[in-house]
Amino acid sequence: MTKSIVTEPSETGFSSRRIYGIDLGTSYSSLALLDEEQQPRVIANSTGSPLTASVVVLTDGDKAHIDPPPGSLADAVSAVRILAIKREMGNPRFALRHGNHRLTPELISSLILRRLRQDAEKQLGPIQRVVITVPFYFNELRRRATRNAGQIAGLEVVDILNEPTAATLTYAWIKGELGSGSGTEPRKILVYDLGGGTFDVTVMEFTSTHFRVLATDGDTLLGGIEWTGRLVDIVADQVLSQGGTDPRETPQVRFNLCELCEQAKRELSQRLVTTVSFDHEGRRYDVDVTRRCFEQRSADLLQRSRDTTELVLKQVGVSGTDLDDMVLIGGSTAMPGVREMLKSISGRMPSDEIDAQLAVAQGAAIHAAILEAQQVGAEGRSGQVLVERLRSITTSNVNSHSLGIEVTDPEVPSQRWNHVMIPRNTPLPCQVVQRFVTTLENPRAVCIQLLEGEVAEIEACTRIGEFRVVDLPADLPAGSPVEIEYGYDQGGHIRVSARELVGDTEASLEIHWSDGVDVDALERFQELAREYSVE
Repeated sequence: MTKSIVTEPSETGFSSRRIYGIDLGTSYSSLALLDEEQQPRVIANSTGSPLTASVVVLTDGDKAHIDPPPGSLADAVSAVRILAIKREMGNPRFALRHGNHRLTPELISSLILRRLRQDAEKQLGPIQRVVITVPFYFNELRRRATRNAGQIAGLEVVDILNEPTAATLTYAWIKGELGSGSGTEPRKILVYDLGGGTFDVTVMEFTSTHFRVLATDGDTLLGGIEWTGRLVDIVADQVLSQGGTDPRETPQVRFNLCELCEQAKRELSQRLVTTVSFDHEGRRYDVDVTRRCFEQRSADLLQRSRDTTELVLKQVGVSGTDLDDMVLIGGSTAMPGVREMLKSISGRMPSDEIDAQLAVAQGAAIHAAILEAQQVGAEGRSGQVLVERLRSITTSNVNSHSLGIEVTDPEVPSQRWNHVMIPRNTPLPCQVVQRFVTTLENPRAVCIQLLEGEVAEIEACTRIGEFRVVDLPADLPAGSPVEIEYGYDQGGHIRVSARELVGDTEASLEIHWSDGVDVDALERFQELAREYSVE
């Protein structure tokens, strides 16, 4: 039976310096803390639920409704409904126009964070410092956008934590293997994270005091939304076969149908057949859907996740049967097909010792308590034994995306590609030095373009920075050596330097993803966010 730690908090307030854990999810979000009974507790929201739907509905009068009951705003014709905004985090091309406002993914996400904070503060008192989780496969731009969302919400984001690491912390804590001093033999587990909008799979190795990521991979465009979409397609096909018009072509009708199919998807995890009933153009449709039909129509989605799982296992050189356990996180792992697929890989069913929907928030709360113990001594906690237990825990990560530079073919200057210097799944911290050559005669400067991505095509990579080496020696010939040093530390800091070896001319660039949004922009975003009344 899954262990779910969800309780109503006591009326006793906590220190304003306490750090809380937040799971900012695609479909649902939650806030948690490590309580005085040493349990990672998820705080119930104003409706009594541990989960707040990450659904934002903007209505006239600058009101932002977070997690509104289905159909409660059906009469708000001008309402703007926003789902899965997490998928757009870090996308500079996405912005939503609402009235006179231009809303970015960070600002929209900040409204969800404000709702979590408001609900929790009614029970706990002021909340300021938080840890926010992200999929391991989020690139650095997405991570920075998540940090910015927290800042816009008026929170101090102490750390950004990878979701698989959070889940592993919860798994070890519940089993009594975290910071206990026992169970020192390393254990390998696979964390399969299929949420509402993102997917990643990570192999973790841990002892009671150290957590190490061995490899990770994922897909930011694969999640429960895709499975729900297949149910929508099944129902739409039935409507068309009965002479109706396609319900997917009208945004509001599609939105309503998606809500119904989301519920039907959950029912099919418990039953072999369900019925989707809805009204469309004055006619009532009752569409029966079997689990078998649903699984057949979504088989390619499951296969995509299987391919990724097997690839990660191959990268660390282990088979499914070598794993000590498999851990599921994300609400979409409730689909029976997921468990059966993983059983076929490992020979046994995944663990059910943690709550797939709450484990990430719980792990964020544990990580927050570790940071407290390491930074400020965890005032108010129950005894020095717990503090020392928390202080003993350390983690080490790998980079989830390759880092490289743009290079030019000296024979064909128009040919340029991404040269990877730090491959993904490289243990952090790391530092690499490689030598290149100039391609032009007597260059005025050497431009270094920094890229993040796995493929050679520059257009498919993310540009994360650039700098120039200037004041080069006169008459520098083509083919002159340039040494590039690329470093990446555990704190998310990237430092790249380039040195032209003939004249010993050097330049460098440092990228601190943890810096967040600049002060002026932060004030503008916060002012805009405050204009919205979050309900």
